[in-house]
Amino acid sequence: MAKDKVDIFDTTLRDGEQVPGCKLNTEQKVVIAQQLDLLGVDIIEAGFPVSSPGDFSSVSEVAKVVKNATVCGLTRAVKKDIEVAAEALRYAKKPRVHTGIGTSDSHINYKFKSSREKVIERAVEAVKYAKSFVEDIEFYAEDAGRTDNEFLARVCEEVIKAGATVLNIPDTTGYCLPEEYGAKINYLRSNVKGIEKVTLSCHCHNDLGLATANSIAGVLNGARQIECTINGIGERAGNTSLEEVVMILKQHPYLNLDTNINTQRLNDMSKLVSESMGMLVQPNKAIVGSNAFAHSSGIHQDGVIKNRSTYEIIDPKDVGVIESSIVLTARSGRAALAYRAKKVGYELTKLQLDVVYETFLNFADKKKEIQDGDIHAIIEASKITTSIYA
Repeated sequence: MAKDKVDIFDTTLRDGEQVPGCKLNTEQKVVIAQQLDLLGVDIIEAGFPVSSPGDFSSVSEVAKVVKNATVCGLTRAVKKDIEVAAEALRYAKKPRVHTGIGTSDSHINYKFKSSREKVIERAVEAVKYAKSFVEDIEFYAEDAGRTDNEFLARVCEEVIKAGATVLNIPDTTGYCLPEEYGAKINYLRSNVKGIEKVTLSCHCHNDLGLATANSIAGVLNGARQIECTINGIGERAGNTSLEEVVMILKQHPYLNLDTNINTQRLNDMSKLVSESMGMLVQPNKAIVGSNAFAHSSGIHQDGVIKNRSTYEIIDPKDVGVIESSIVLTARSGRAALAYRAKKVGYELTKLQLDVVYETFLNFADKKKEIQDGDIHAIIEASKITTSIYA
């Protein structure tokens, strides 16, 4: 059975860069965009061109160098925004304007002090105007997660008539539960006339730690684009993590959903973004954290040494990590000690291992982690007869 393609829309350079203190210059954005293109993302949201001369320049330069992906610029439902974005995207091989407006009652009443009907009018006008510049128009219904489904369906139907090619259904505040978000996507597929003409897109925030789960719920209910960032960076608690959704789809082939991502580039991509933005990746971050393939429990270590799949569902090499890490701590067992000793050149018999292990525990109780250099000291302190064979 052929797999359905899920487009990966990367917004690291736009939504991801909205993290305080993580501003990138144009040169950095170009480097990251080129690597995203090599990674295999389908759409790169390069920035918000009208927001500043620097952002305009960055979008323009990214548009010039990206060879395969669609390059996208964000706008509000404002004519000047759209004009500036279209100009910034002038050199893109595949340009996309991403325009939209808030649709929840909260946004309509408090942000715009407007009405539902006027919001629909502005949405339609923005899409039609953007369509006069480029063919590929993505419409975002900001705060769709808290928007009444019936009204959201009305908005979607009208912007499809106006020429939208992609409908972005953002859970802007990270409020939805996966079941709710999936049901919202399913409702739109069932109740919007012309929905088969467009791509439904998930743009989920991580305020409650549910961005990845909501995005997966979205594609399981018919969305075919996920908007995400490298390392899950973004406003407040962040966005959907690109590496997480990509590997979920890869590791569950029975879902019959696939992406174009070259997953072996994920680890290097993560490091590039982290270093460029000066934003450390938490060690326990799924897929790309420094502890993602590290084992310190003796039971786990023994299992992984015997067969990696006992405690790892992903081969580290699939995401660009050389190998799993066997970390020596006071919780490690004999198998891990023998494994690491062999790595640095000691082939220990069972009797020798028993002696060395007692010495090891004394060392490990005093240190958080035993390094390779410590192993030599442990062997020497154990006063056993052995030699380095390597």
